[in-house]
Amino acid sequence: MAAAQGRLSDGAGGMDERKETGGDSGQGGAGGAGGTGGAPPPPFRAAVEALRGARLRPQIEVDPAPAPKRLAPYAYALEAAVVDGEEDLADGRLVLLHDPAGHDAWRGTFRLVTLVRAELEPEMAADPLLPDVCWSWLTGALAARGLTYGEPSGTVTRASSHYFGGLSARPAASQIEIRASWTPREGLGGAPDTAAHLGAWSDLLAQVAGLPPAAAGDASVVTLPQRRGPQSR
Repeated sequence: MAAAQGRLSDGAGGMDERKETGGDSGQGGAGGAGGTGGAPPPPFRAAVEALRGARLRPQIEVDPAPAPKRLAPYAYALEAAVVDGEEDLADGRLVLLHDPAGHDAWRGTFRLVTLVRAELEPEMAADPLLPDVCWSWLTGALAARGLTYGEPSGTVTRASSHYFGGLSARPAASQIEIRASWTPREGLGGAPDTAAHLGAWSDLLAQVAGLPPAAAGDASVVTLPQRRGPQSR
């Protein structure tokens, strides 16, 4: 199983990943908070170490990602892909934000922000229940691990591409994209159980990719028909 890795930021510098990480000025980010100029506080370090030590199912490959630097004083980011051989089934990014002073919109000092996306069969993308089901994959993954969180916010977007002219030989393609953010409950020492939240996020990523649940008997996740076949990396 792969250990999660990522890239740590102390909040200095600029940030151009607001849209990519799913953050918004009201719910998903700190909106222009500056750097603290010092060492990250113990709760943030503990939260990051928990992420780094998390173990994920072997089909999920994790790589470092640039950490946003203006959404909060401290940030840590990673990106992941669900792979089958040399083919990607789904990919996403998870960002941990921390503002020691707290954030009114978050109702806490930590915020998790995510983007998950995958290719779908066109008829599956046309299902009117698709957005609700995809959102239930996220909330169900958090609930299945017994996690407490607040202020959830997000969007589910489906898009279709049709090709013409010199590209007309390509088949139509449809994609689902989930952007979300939520405030994890802080535990002892002020740090949330980020390893468990990463586990729930990886469950969401696997569900979007069409993988079977890692544990049998999980009825909290709604199943959609088989997704589009593996896409070349």
